[in-house]
This record gives sequence, structure tokens and C-alpha cells, in this order.
Amino acid sequence: MGWKEKARKMENRYEELTRILSGTEIYGDKNKLREITREHAELKEIVTLYRQYKEKSNRLKEARELLNSGDEELKELAELEIEELEPEVRKLEEKIPRMLLPRDPNDEKNVIIEIRAGTGGDEAGLFAGDLLRMYNRYAEKNGWKVEILSANESEVGGFKEVVLAVDGKGVYSRLKFESGVHRVQRVPETESGGRIHTSAATVAVLPEVEEVEIEIDPNELKIDTFRSSGPGGQSVNTTDSAVRITHEPTGLTVSCQDEKSQHKNRAKALKILRARIQDKLKAEQQAELDETRKVQVGSGDRSERIRTYNFPQGRVTDHRIGLTLHQLEEILAGNLEPVIEELMLADEKKRMEKVGSIG
Repeated sequence: MGWKEKARKMENRYEELTRILSGTEIYGDKNKLREITREHAELKEIVTLYRQYKEKSNRLKEARELLNSGDEELKELAELEIEELEPEVRKLEEKIPRMLLPRDPNDEKNVIIEIRAGTGGDEAGLFAGDLLRMYNRYAEKNGWKVEILSANESEVGGFKEVVLAVDGKGVYSRLKFESGVHRVQRVPETESGGRIHTSAATVAVLPEVEEVEIEIDPNELKIDTFRSSGPGGQSVNTTDSAVRITHEPTGLTVSCQDEKSQHKNRAKALKILRARIQDKLKAEQQAELDETRKVQVGSGDRSERIRTYNFPQGRVTDHRIGLTLHQLEEILAGNLEPVIEELMLADEKKRMEKVGSIG
């Protein structure tokens, strides 16, 4: 089914809902009224654009027909209208199919980002810190709220692992393509010979999961408490406030020790655990549906190298879409938009090809 047919069906449904809402019989059932009002509101934007498309397309067709008339004045007016309408129609022909794509149900969710140092020793830990600052600054530019849920600092100032929550509008839709291996090529400060080292850090972006979405049986949790410690074993707390929770059915383990309160550490650990359980379930489902992976820019597999940050050349390369930008400093400073926009466009294009939306 082409996109025009899909849009036409949506318009018919919108008109049907408008008729129902203009009547009185529905107002006795509050739940039904709420459901219909919500569906009507969701269809309004796409139907409005489709009606604009039909109106402009008809005008464009009429203007083209006038080109064959013998009247020079009418012909001149038709040429002006064609010049105005053609780009508008073309823009709507690009926008409407994108809006008809099935929406990712997680797109509006907040996220949990896990950054872990990979190969490269101390340099990998420092790079993990660079990625943390990059996401922090990108979040600030978008007016999102960031909270560190768990951090395991390395001795040289970087991170072995850091977990943060990012809350805001449409966070997952913009950050979901960040999952994977991020590679850095640069000369470490400790390298006297000026040789370029390659290090890596893994990033996982998980949609935040509410308690009602993932119900965890308390009997399936093993909870240990211990004293918090800082880098190098340095004690930062004299009470058993740190919490380690193991979900026995999946074997997933989460530790939190940043808060002085055991209750707060437990709440943060459960928040991370819910997201990881959901992520594990999703990965298992996707493994059974190979076709699903083919319509994504990247599978989100954390073993997949997705991006390289090359300091000597001042460039960032996203390997999934073959994008290279010589804007390394700006991107690490949080100006991620040029990369994210291209990833979103590539994802839309692949999904449109997959579902046959172009027609």
C-alpha cells in the first residue's frame, strides 16, 4: 500500500471520529470518549498535511494544464504558480511518508546511559570520561536533566564505568543510535614517543522502564550491602550504604554506592535493573527476528564499532552511515546534532524502504 492510500484511510477515519465527537451518544462513556479524543488528536496533524498536499497538487495540475492555453497572460501566471507550488508539493511528498512510519513506542521515554571503558587501559577510562561530558553537554543544550546513578572512577581521573539517567522530551528518539563501541585514536599525555594509541569505550542507551512495565518479584532478588569506596580502595563511607542487587532469573547485577543513604542507592539500582531486564528481553526478541535488525541503522549491539574519534585529524566518523565530519572538538563539546540528524534520516529512509511507504 502506497503512502497516499494510507493517508486517505487516515483521513476517512478522522472524518468518522469527527462525526462521532460532534454527536451526543458518546458522552455517556468517559473511557470511550477519552480514547476517541486521543485518536482524533493524533490523526489531526497528518490529515491536515494530507489535505494541504491534495489542495496544492490539484492547483499544480491545473496550472500545468494552463501552460497549453493560447493565452500568454494566463500562461505567465501559470508559470509563476508552478514555480511556487512545485517545491511545496515536493516537501509534503517527503514529509508525509515519514510521518506515516510506525513510531518506536520508546521514542518519548527518558533513558539510562551506561558508559564502560573498553580496551586501552587508562586511556580508555579517560575516553569514557570524554563521552560522559559529551552527553552531559548535549543534554544541557536540549534542556534535559542529567543524574549520575552510578560511577566507578579510575585512578587517573576517568571512569571504569558510569551510569546516568537523562530525562526530557524525546530523549530516546535522539540518543538511541549511540549504543555500541566508540573508538578513539589519539596520542596519550603519557606517551613520550608521540605514538597514536587506539582505545575504546562501550555505550548502552536503554529506555527507562516504569515499575508497571517490568514487575520484579522481590523474592527473585539477592540484595547485598557493603561499604562504599572511592578510587584505589579509598573509603568514602563508614556505613554499609552501598547496595548490590542480583536478579537471579537473568543473572543481571547492579551496584550503586554514590549516595550516603542505602535506601537511595537501592532505588537507583532498581531503576537501572529494570532497564537492563527490559533491554535483555528486547535483545532476545530481536535475535529471533532478523528482519527487524535489517531496518535499523545499527543493531544496538554493544560489540559493534559504530564511531571513531580521530584526534590527529580532528575528525569523527560514523561507520554505519559512512559519515565523516571534521568537527571533533565541537562534537565532543556536545554539538552532536549533525551526527544524530543524519542517523535519524538514514533510519527513516531504511524503514520507509522496508515498509513500502514510498508510493
